[in-house]
Amino acid sequence: MDFAGKAAIVTGATSGIGLAVAEELAAQGAELLLTGRNEARGREVAAALQRRGARTVFVAADLADRRAPTTVVAAALATFGRIDVLINNAGVLINGAAHEFADADWDRVLDINLSAAFRLSRAVLPSMLERQSGSIVNIASDWALKGARGSVAYAVAKAGLAQLTRCMALDYAQLGVRVNAICPTDTDTPMLDLAYPGDDRAGKVRTLAAGIPIGRVARADEIAKVVAFIASEQAGFMTGALVPVDGGTSAQ
Repeated sequence: MDFAGKAAIVTGATSGIGLAVAEELAAQGAELLLTGRNEARGREVAAALQRRGARTVFVAADLADRRAPTTVVAAALATFGRIDVLINNAGVLINGAAHEFADADWDRVLDINLSAAFRLSRAVLPSMLERQSGSIVNIASDWALKGARGSVAYAVAKAGLAQLTRCMALDYAQLGVRVNAICPTDTDTPMLDLAYPGDDRAGKVRTLAAGIPIGRVARADEIAKVVAFIASEQAGFMTGALVPVDGGTSAQ
């Protein structure tokens, strides 16, 4: 895969899957605008990628703010003059069943995990449609494809993201813009500790691995490689796909 001359936005890029995607795209030659809420960490990540030769900038943003997507896209266009790839990865997890959820928590999970992806996609589309070229990859979850206990808002948001992917793919299929989603299973990232609280992390990972046919949780770099392929021109005939990267859990 060759992203030389391509500009990409990666949200939630300071850790976990977002960081791994940023590193993978940078290694393939992409110019990157990274976003996240932790400005100090974001600047560290951008500096590390710059030392590897990647043209990278960081814009601090809380994507729950409805103005943030416009600001992020404007910064990318001002810096690179184009946007070829958007990776909607930013997400938050607040656990709870429906009767336990406060309105503010529900709104925050849906704002960041679903609405921000819609608003960012809407903001990049004029530039992509003008050139009749672009790739949007949404990071959903295997919980988008099945029910989940104890995390109603996150699972609903990811299911909504899956449907957003399908609808946008149909709207723009003949206009040069592809829209796909990746549906990872449990992945060894900081969010794993939020999804499954507890001090015994090694034991937790072993328990999760026992439910995955391959026998282990995913690594962030494994997810990132699939994201990069889907975003690349090598996947030019793919749109509207919900791609499980789940060690076989969706086959059970």
